[in-house]
Amino acid sequence: MRKRRVHLASALVVLASTLLAGCGIRSTEVPTDFGAAPTRVGCSLSGTDKVEAQAGGEFPVQVYLVCTSQLVTVDRTITLERGQSSDRVVVARELLAQLGSTPSAAEKTAGYTTDVRSGLKVSGPRDSDPADALRLSAPPDDLSPYALAQIICTFANSEVTAEDDDHVILGGPDTSPPRDYTCTESLKARPGLIPAPTKTVN
Repeated sequence: MRKRRVHLASALVVLASTLLAGCGIRSTEVPTDFGAAPTRVGCSLSGTDKVEAQAGGEFPVQVYLVCTSQLVTVDRTITLERGQSSDRVVVARELLAQLGSTPSAAEKTAGYTTDVRSGLKVSGPRDSDPADALRLSAPPDDLSPYALAQIICTFANSEVTAEDDDHVILGGPDTSPPRDYTCTESLKARPGLIPAPTKTVN
């Protein structure tokens, strides 16, 4: 009688597993890696505009915010005076201000957040830096992984960079040499887990 109960229980387990598989429900497994990137439920405010040289006024830009633990672009506008659209440091300051501002009501509803604090500043290169370097008021390593990833990808996706190659050179307020950071697809997908790829620039 006991053996019959064991066989019956085993049969029920097999039947339940088959039914679950047929319904598209997978049994829970112990993860062995990071797995697939999370889905973007909501996160529907992205666009394609970038800053373009114009006379003074409002300019369309994109910044990267955090949504479902990923970096996703949202459309914003910045106001520049005549001639400032070609000044990469001024544009970088405006983009950083956008990253540090509280997301709008619509962005919050869609699930967007930002990890960049509002007091963070950016300035141009020092004499010993590459001409396209930017210096933050805090060491990049002191920022949260999400904040650093937001800044890297926002700057790399804008006219702040000299070339459209997903790179940006960033340093901190100290004398340490700046580093070349790359905005990769992996970084966008998992900014909290994957370190920003860097190399020191002399």
